[in-house]
Amino acid sequence: MAKNMRSLRNFFLYKYLFALTFWNHISLSVENELSTSVSNDFPEDGSDKKIKSLPLLYTNSHQSKANFEWVVIQNTTESLSLSEITNDNVKKLVALLSNFRKGSRLQNLTLTNVSVDWNALIEIFQTVWHSSIEYFNITNVTQLSNIEKCDFDYSGTSMKAVTVKKVLVTDLYFVQDNLYKIFTNMNVDALTIAESEMIHMLCPSSDSPLRYLSFLKNDLTDLLFQGCDKLIQLETLILQNNKFESLSKVSFMTSRMKLLKYLDMSNNLLSHDAADVQCRWAESLTELDLSSNQLTDAVFECLPVNIKKLDLQNNHITSVAKGMAELKSLKELNLASNRLADLPGCNGFRSLEFLSIEMNSILTPSADFFQSCPRVRELQAGHNPFKCSCELQDFIRLERQSGGKLFGWPAAYMCEYPEDLRGTQLKDFHLTELACNTTLLLVTALLLTLVLVAVVAFLCIYLDVPWYVRMTWQWTQTKRRARHNRPEEQETVLQFHAFISYSERDSLWVKNELMPNLERGEGCVRLCQHERNFIPGKSVVENIINCIEKSYKSIFVLSPNFVQSEWCHYELYFAHHKLFSENSNSLILILLEPIPPYIIPVRYHKLKALMAKRTYLEWPKERSKRALFWANLRAAISVNLPMADGKRCGETD
Repeated sequence: MAKNMRSLRNFFLYKYLFALTFWNHISLSVENELSTSVSNDFPEDGSDKKIKSLPLLYTNSHQSKANFEWVVIQNTTESLSLSEITNDNVKKLVALLSNFRKGSRLQNLTLTNVSVDWNALIEIFQTVWHSSIEYFNITNVTQLSNIEKCDFDYSGTSMKAVTVKKVLVTDLYFVQDNLYKIFTNMNVDALTIAESEMIHMLCPSSDSPLRYLSFLKNDLTDLLFQGCDKLIQLETLILQNNKFESLSKVSFMTSRMKLLKYLDMSNNLLSHDAADVQCRWAESLTELDLSSNQLTDAVFECLPVNIKKLDLQNNHITSVAKGMAELKSLKELNLASNRLADLPGCNGFRSLEFLSIEMNSILTPSADFFQSCPRVRELQAGHNPFKCSCELQDFIRLERQSGGKLFGWPAAYMCEYPEDLRGTQLKDFHLTELACNTTLLLVTALLLTLVLVAVVAFLCIYLDVPWYVRMTWQWTQTKRRARHNRPEEQETVLQFHAFISYSERDSLWVKNELMPNLERGEGCVRLCQHERNFIPGKSVVENIINCIEKSYKSIFVLSPNFVQSEWCHYELYFAHHKLFSENSNSLILILLEPIPPYIIPVRYHKLKALMAKRTYLEWPKERSKRALFWANLRAAISVNLPMADGKRCGETD
């Protein structure tokens, strides 16, 4: 009989809700998929699947102002969403919710914009606690006043998850524990209190069934849950966007959470700089998010030993210490947006499979990364200020050998330095092997230097460069001494018509033919000959230079003997030097005997040039032609020289 009465009551209640929503143009729908997704968040088989979010169930959204003065946002067989709950209509709401006892199909309740007193808020929670509702979401709560201690009955509930967001407490003076105890002792699987400026939370008074706990965007500090051993079932703890500062205190907070697997401490003020401060993490912890904090290199001295997934992006890390404790189970590591200058090795985490090191300060990443990290399947190293140089060639070559392990290649990998290559993708940057191989470059430069030295040495020997250098030195020294011993204004006076240069082996022809015919014949030719005109005490070179400078012409008696004489070479060199320095036509070449080209030494290249470009006189063998020879020779050296008495050669009284 009682069972039939309960069924009849439920029948009339559903009829009433149907008429209410139909009157306000609210369509009914049964969203079986919602209950399915919700049940998947908390699997009954006790698996370790993390609860990431709680459903707000805003499907089929129509708004309707009911006679109860609240707004109906959603109303289905399994979900109900109401807004604008105040002290004026809270009693009617409690009366409505009291009808949804266990066995009812309503499982999801969402209340938005709730502005009630403390007692009314507790009455709402207490009514929901003993209803068929399993997932309760309450957002934008303004608790007006009168927070006081109350007894809350947690028994006999179907509740699995409670979400409270954006709570504003207007009561300035109250005992905070009265507020915290209500929530910390809730016997549900999941509890979320977010965006409520909450500064603390008490440890549960008894072993808590909580598996999922989120205090997102509050003002919690390092005092939270210190020494708390009641969260023995907790698997997921989210403390993102709070004010935690000490990483070691966070580790001790988790040390008694025996089943904790996931911890989110991102966007806090965490640091760990003291090397002597110990850390003690829950041994079950496998996923840790420490992103967007103030952590430095010392963080690697305070990490869970069994961690599998670690997020350290957006911190102040400059390097991964080689002496860090080994994280044997670590498979995923996120070091993006730090200050690293190179790829970290895998000495501390041999099982690493995924590494993100994007947006750091890496100029030339190490090319031996995959050798030290053989298990890595994906490397994210893009968006770094790469310096395109020889050192980067090995890394580019590494990409070709990695088999697609570089994530984002090639779009995320561009040259930053030097400026002329900025924006160039690394795949388009190439340098020759010679430019990048230092050993090869040194060997090539050494070989080229040796070849150059050998060529220069050969040319110096072949062209007799040392001889010419020596002669030039002697010429300059002689000229310097001459200027030193002679006043500046005194000019060199021509004393001879010609200076004769010949080999000693041709001296008989010079003394018997050349000199008699020029000096004793017509024209009064005055000749300078070394045996009678060289000044004793002076060097041979100095005498040669003086005679050449005091002579109008220089006669060279050419023969095979001439080209074999060292002194003849000196005389030809100095005479040739005068030819160019004074721009004069002072050389007269007499070919006494034909000279085969093959016997002319290489250093006589000037003689070869002179014979090729200048007309020379050839000594005729026939006596009939010798008169013409002497006439041509006299004409070549014809010049009037001043005599000792002031007259010129060839002049009479």
